[in-house]
Amino acid sequence: QVQLVESGGGLVQAGGSLRLSCVASGISFSPDAMGWYRQAPGKQRELVAVIGSDGSTDYGSSVKGRFAISRGNAKNTVILQMNSLRPEDTGVYYCAAPIEGIGYWGQGTQVTVSS
Repeated sequence: QVQLVESGGGLVQAGGSLRLSCVASGISFSPDAMGWYRQAPGKQRELVAVIGSDGSTDYGSSVKGRFAISRGNAKNTVILQMNSLRPEDTGVYYCAAPIEGIGYWGQGTQVTVSS
């Protein structure tokens, strides 16, 4: 059974940093792409960052220059380093990956940035 499990959310003051991790379990290979999305209360889910199998990355415009996505030492792991956090970064952060033609989502981890 394939699962994406996130960890690392929490409460931080504006200007602080958090590091999110996501592990894809139930597979013996690395997904072609892995990414992070977020959803703030009353807003649509939006792209935060995505990384391809070749290491190429793409970021949402609001996080460019502050967030960095990378693969973990285990290739089925993805890391999101979030720096210079702002109150508007508050939301539930979801890990996502297409695996064998099916889109999988994690359960989400809450990130709260206080002003």
